[in-house]
Amino acid sequence: MRIIFMGTPAFAVPTLAALHDAGHEIVAVYTQPPRRAGRGKQLQPSAVQLEAEIRHIPVRCPASLRDPQVQADFAALNADVAVVAAYGLILPVPVLEAPRHGCLNVHASLLPHWRGAAPIQRSILAGDAVTGVTIMQMEQGLDTGPMLATVRTPVEDKTAGELTEELAELGAQLMVGTLIDLPLLHPVPQDDAQASHAPKIDKAEARIDFARDAEWVERQIRAFAPAPGAFFELDGERYRILKACIVEREGGKAGTVLDDALTIACGTGAIRPVLIQRAGKPAMATAELLRGRPIPAGTVIG
Repeated sequence: MRIIFMGTPAFAVPTLAALHDAGHEIVAVYTQPPRRAGRGKQLQPSAVQLEAEIRHIPVRCPASLRDPQVQADFAALNADVAVVAAYGLILPVPVLEAPRHGCLNVHASLLPHWRGAAPIQRSILAGDAVTGVTIMQMEQGLDTGPMLATVRTPVEDKTAGELTEELAELGAQLMVGTLIDLPLLHPVPQDDAQASHAPKIDKAEARIDFARDAEWVERQIRAFAPAPGAFFELDGERYRILKACIVEREGGKAGTVLDDALTIACGTGAIRPVLIQRAGKPAMATAELLRGRPIPAGTVIG
């Protein structure tokens, strides 16, 4: 097939690679323009752009798809289908309708659950036992289009980073199979009554509220690992907890350090950080952190 690929972050790279390796003709890759990042604030191309350049696929980085000339250039590619994976820009109707088979989206949830920008984090926060990937025929609504295929996987104790990598690979293989079977598939409409929404993560949500129960706090830590990182502040310094376990709580008010292993009381139960990061420092085991920066029992973390 002649495919236009549209994606930006690392999540989208396995799908681009799988389609190219399967022998499809990727006529162009659309990705968001390079952004300034890092200490030097240099312009950095997206993960998808880097992958496309390695594979010698033409790359286009329009700031918007609403420009009539951009839309005309898109239609002139004469694609059979556009494959979209975490692109990050709204696709107007002329773009949605330009490819012969429309635009297919790799969405990291079991639709209609978790429509929106942060389905993986929201699924972990909600305590879902199972999540997955849905291949959806795109329409004007936000992740509302009919579904073509799904694959499921248990959430278990995975972090957002781990689950993102897993779903990226599952989605890539699901999309390859979907394109093979596309003429035979019958799109299934979503049940809007069962929909839940996954708005973009606000960094303020990453501040740990130890008044919540330990199960919630542990899910919050996994949902925001590796970024933005669930955090607390102590003596004006920020500490990001990247991994933690739930332990029995014996006394102490919520937010109180209970022992020399940095076990912290929650509203019910307690959590013990396993992997932690001080501001400007690399992540390290909690025991290593405490050797250089003891946080004694009785310390109250607000």
